[in-house]
Amino acid sequence: MEMEERRNQTPITEFVLLGFGTGPELQPLLFLLFLMIYFATVAGNILIVLLVVADRHLHTPMYYLLGNLSCLETCYASTILPRMLASLLTRDRTISVKGCLVQLCIFGNMAAIENLLLTAMSYDRYLAICHPLRYAALMNGRVCGQLVAGAWISSFPFCTMVNIFLFQLTFCDSNEIDHFFCDFTPVVKVSCSDTRTLQLVTLINSSIVTLVPCLLTLMSYLCIITTILRIPSTRGRQKAFSTCSSHLFVVIIFYVTLIAVYVAPTTNTPKILHKLFSVFYTVLTPLINPIIYSLRNKEVKESLRKALLKLAAVRNRHRR
Repeated sequence: MEMEERRNQTPITEFVLLGFGTGPELQPLLFLLFLMIYFATVAGNILIVLLVVADRHLHTPMYYLLGNLSCLETCYASTILPRMLASLLTRDRTISVKGCLVQLCIFGNMAAIENLLLTAMSYDRYLAICHPLRYAALMNGRVCGQLVAGAWISSFPFCTMVNIFLFQLTFCDSNEIDHFFCDFTPVVKVSCSDTRTLQLVTLINSSIVTLVPCLLTLMSYLCIITTILRIPSTRGRQKAFSTCSSHLFVVIIFYVTLIAVYVAPTTNTPKILHKLFSVFYTVLTPLINPIIYSLRNKEVKESLRKALLKLAAVRNRHRR
């Protein structure tokens, strides 16, 4: 009994991410699938950033915020997918405890920034539709820069508070994490430390950086929808809605998947289904965002068309 207790108290230095199972026949297929998703995500988001930087017609607050969101999504996907791809390719599922905690910290920070950026974008659309005559004065370059800087900077103090407690955890029982990345709940479950303070701090911070932005975004869109419904002409309503429809779709996808993974009761939910929800939230959402903005936004499509024409002209010039 004493030997068993001593064995259980031996600190572990590595975790094993169980991922999507041990079936060897699925590993190459999953590797190719996630590799294509990662390349498409990075390429799509970087393309939007380049278009926003290069096209002066996109030098507006809305596209400045969109460029920052695309930059964030690239970092967001790069936090999880490269490690998962390496695991699928080499079949080595181990990750050091420090590496796991670092991934968790970066992931939490990126998620908090995305919440705040989406709220800033909803505020921009609120001003554009509900106060169009004052939009240029209320949403100028200085205000837009402050919103973006606030989103990127203000998440760090909240995440740092959680990280201080997180890095004090010890792990001495099981080293298996039944997930494809280091998420908060699976990591805390395998800790042999008292995690009540950590969970309380995380709950408070998550409420501030998730619930408050979500409520502000909801209030913005309630005002936007109310204003749109007051527009007398059908064409006017369609035009007003088209200016915020892309962002609204992104917000819906983000918060629906967030609620499905972290808020909705998951006691009776099969673990594989919970992992699939997590894939949608962590992997597919960064991929879908640039697709939605490029397909539903005339200005982005026009900017892309001009860029392709310029690229074709340059290539023809070099051939001559």
